Amino acid sequence: MVSTTRIPKAQLTGIYGVVVKRMSRKMFGEVPEPVEVAWHNRKVLNLSFTIGRKLQKWDRCDENLKSFAHMAVASLVGCSFCLDVGYFHAHNKGLDVGKAREVPRWRESGVFTPLERDVLTYAEAMTRTPPVVTDELSARLLEALGPAAMVELTTFIALANFMTRCNTACGIESQGFSAACGLPPIAAAYSSV
Repeated sequence: MVSTTRIPKAQLTGIYGVVVKRMSRKMFGEVPEPVEVAWHNRKVLNLSFTIGRKLQKWDRCDENLKSFAHMAVASLVGCSFCLDVGYFHAHNKGLDVGKAREVPRWRESGVFTPLERDVLTYAEAMTRTPPVVTDELSARLLEALGPAAMVELTTFIALANFMTRCNTACGIESQGFSAACGLPPIAAAYSSV
């Protein structure tokens, strides 16, 4: 695959590079481009790894809801890499793959529950500039999820914005992770913020 990144990918070197390559290949089959780009600044890369590890431990909000929210952010921002990894993640974690594939066209799709639609609306509302989250939507989600899950979902969406916007600005695109597990996406990113 030819690199399309705006910041050139770096060679992962040294013992840390060997470890990162090994772990990346174990998780994804290859080294993700965001890792290769961030390798230029290890402090930034380490922050990304730390955030990723901590996010995996959060358990107050349903994983499907968080996955759909992240993919809604990625779709709105136009981050094909995050959509690709989102499908891959949904498949590998046993999440609802059918729904995950529909996220970029969720408004037209009939597969989502009212709560899932509220989560998708919330993710997009947080992603808009300026954010357009309403009191009514927040109240419905708070009622359905409870305060702990609502805080987790909100922070998860904010971090999804961080990741998708970094990837998009760096020119990082889909690497075909979802196709590698037999899950080509049926919908692609549809707009920009």
